[in-house]
Amino acid sequence: MFAWLWIGVLISGMGTWMQTLGAQWLLVDVPNAAAVVALVQAANTLPIMLLAMPAGVLGDSFDRRWLLFVVQVYFLVVGVALLALTLAGLMPPVLLLVFTFLLGVGGAVQLPAWQASTPELVPRHQIRAAARLEMVGINLSRAAGPAVAGLIIASAGVPTVFALNALSVLPLAVALLFWRRTPTVTAVTRERFSPALRAGGRYVWHDTSVRRILVRLSVFIVPAAAMWALLPLVASRRLGVGAGGYGVLFAALGVGAIVGALVLGRVNRFLSTNATLSVAGVALAAALALLVLVPNVVVAAGVLVLAGVSWTATISGLVADLQLFLPRWVMARGMAIWTMVFTGCQALGALAWGVVAEQAGLTATFVAAAVLELGAVGVGLVWPVADAGETDPDPVVYWSEARVSLDPDPATGPVQVTVTYTIAPEKEQAWLAAMRHLRRSRLRTGATRWELYRDADRRDRFVEQFTVSTWEEHLRQHEGRLTAADRTVEQTALGFSDPPATADHLIPP
Repeated sequence: MFAWLWIGVLISGMGTWMQTLGAQWLLVDVPNAAAVVALVQAANTLPIMLLAMPAGVLGDSFDRRWLLFVVQVYFLVVGVALLALTLAGLMPPVLLLVFTFLLGVGGAVQLPAWQASTPELVPRHQIRAAARLEMVGINLSRAAGPAVAGLIIASAGVPTVFALNALSVLPLAVALLFWRRTPTVTAVTRERFSPALRAGGRYVWHDTSVRRILVRLSVFIVPAAAMWALLPLVASRRLGVGAGGYGVLFAALGVGAIVGALVLGRVNRFLSTNATLSVAGVALAAALALLVLVPNVVVAAGVLVLAGVSWTATISGLVADLQLFLPRWVMARGMAIWTMVFTGCQALGALAWGVVAEQAGLTATFVAAAVLELGAVGVGLVWPVADAGETDPDPVVYWSEARVSLDPDPATGPVQVTVTYTIAPEKEQAWLAAMRHLRRSRLRTGATRWELYRDADRRDRFVEQFTVSTWEEHLRQHEGRLTAADRTVEQTALGFSDPPATADHLIPP
């Protein structure tokens, strides 16, 4: 099933790149063409930055199979409308940018849902291989889409490209109809939008492993953005090649990405995740420096193959780790935040390096980027990404039913939960260390506030208090948000209390 869906996503991605090239070609002769053509790419990526997190909420709240299918129908309708208006000669530049933005909205909704589906489609031990295949698909579509579009525009015109883009969603739509997805069933109703949005951000903020993955992604992407943003200038000014030579250099990046996907499976048998990320960072730093210090086209092509391998090793490794760490209930929201960080760092990095290159020149800019990339490797050594190991992200219901003598309305809140512990003085320091881990568990699964108090009259008596916004949100902690890792953390903390800890629920009168 993963294979068929992967092929569908690949064809759809090729259609997207074909549409982008077709839109840009329609605008090459309009006034202020340079600025307007650049806006096509902006109209494609802006929705991802703006809508990724809301799209993640949809991906976690609805059946991902049908959500993805609805997105394909949306793509088809928008694509056919774009084709019809273009054939009728009713496609001014502003309207074309609007349609490009609308297609970007569909991509923003599709991306988190698709990325969150991978752990459902492949066994846990193959998630890293699936992530590498994702990188292969992205690079194949990015290379093949514009190439095919150029040939079609030359022979049949832009409307044909728009028609093929509309049809490119059909293979994925058909594959989705054959996906027999097992729905995730919980005892609690579907999350409301605003609380679900806050819950996703809260989980990522309070989960140390996820936060380190995103930090590692950020510090890698920002220096690497210099390569993606300034490669055309390197080709023309440093290497003295034209559009054809630039195409060869860009293809070398894609070849490197594919080679990386093929060899990294074997490399990962001998190197840990952090070791792989460090080697990839050093390799990219070397590639950034060599690209401008050795101005030779053949050397540059080889260097870009190395850069493509490094890019694939880092991005696929980090996205796989994220998919291994995120629990199922927040998977799409976590992937949405990944997408926002990834896209935002690329956009801001490209802008910053463009300004630096304008002031300092290409050589100084790439050397500075290489130094920053080595700094990113140092950040990884200080704050390494945790090993996913045998972490099980599936929900585990281990809390007993809440003891209440009434039936609170789901919207009742805030709810305060108090847990009373009796801790012997000689166990106190070890217990406090365990409570630090428990604090993060409470906060990432729904608590908005957490505090720990000692009874002033009884030295061995402690009271933990955590606040949840509503009774419904607290029930989600009982019935679907806790994992085996949360259970281990909590059982460790509870094991110190003698007699056993007791819990109470406090609600507004």
